[in-house]
Amino acid sequence: MGTATNRPLAVITGASTGIGFELAKQCVLHDFDVLICAEDEGIHAAAHHLGATGAAVEAVHADLATLEGCEKLVEAVNASGRPIDALLLNAGIGVGGAFLNTELDDEMRMIALNINAVVLLAKRLVPRMVARGQGRVLITASVGATSPAPFLAVYGGTKAFDLAFAEALRFELKDTGVTVTALQPGATDTEFFERADMDNTKVAQGKKDDPEDVAKKGFDAMMAGKDKVVAASMKEKLEDIAGELLPETTKAKMQAGQARPGSAAKHTVRELSKKHH
Repeated sequence: MGTATNRPLAVITGASTGIGFELAKQCVLHDFDVLICAEDEGIHAAAHHLGATGAAVEAVHADLATLEGCEKLVEAVNASGRPIDALLLNAGIGVGGAFLNTELDDEMRMIALNINAVVLLAKRLVPRMVARGQGRVLITASVGATSPAPFLAVYGGTKAFDLAFAEALRFELKDTGVTVTALQPGATDTEFFERADMDNTKVAQGKKDDPEDVAKKGFDAMMAGKDKVVAASMKEKLEDIAGELLPETTKAKMQAGQARPGSAAKHTVRELSKKHH
């Protein structure tokens, strides 16, 4: 870690690439030192890049889908000897495909990362923020957290949990000086779709948001103490509004059209057909 400064400290999970890395960058640009964590070796390259700004940066290589990984991150926070001013619980993965065809081990690991790690780290770290009477918490959910997610059935359930947990925790902490914000990204240009085995879906082949823009919206909302922010395209924002109003069966059908395996090919055929008529 670079030399500690008198700047506030932000802890960001899933920060080696994508939205998490951009969230860490936003923290650094706004005069935070950062402690970043991810399960891949890329976390060290991310730390090197962020450290070039002059911020104090510590990288923790830990698998947060395991209890040992979560405790390793908590130990690193303890070893820093510094209070946490912002906690950004962003780490998450997806598993795409029909539920009957997906691997149970993959989905249990996803639950461990998307839900268990969020709860464990919040339980370990948020109380000390409350004890100080100040702090900001950001939990990455999804724009699809208010709808059923066919062909992402378990992933959708984990993100619905993250959103509900963030909003409930926010209410419980309303008089403590600590705010909780839910970040709801839409389809974003990250490694998510490749890692979730969703390259052949309509949503994966469609237009995606820039992770830098998503992170900036999330960071700004967190610092403003907002309850949640939908950091997605206008189309997805409208779908989010619809998600609050439409019947579950209708929402499920809409989501299925985006995430069904092979839907990318159908999407391409339709687009080509339009161009030739």
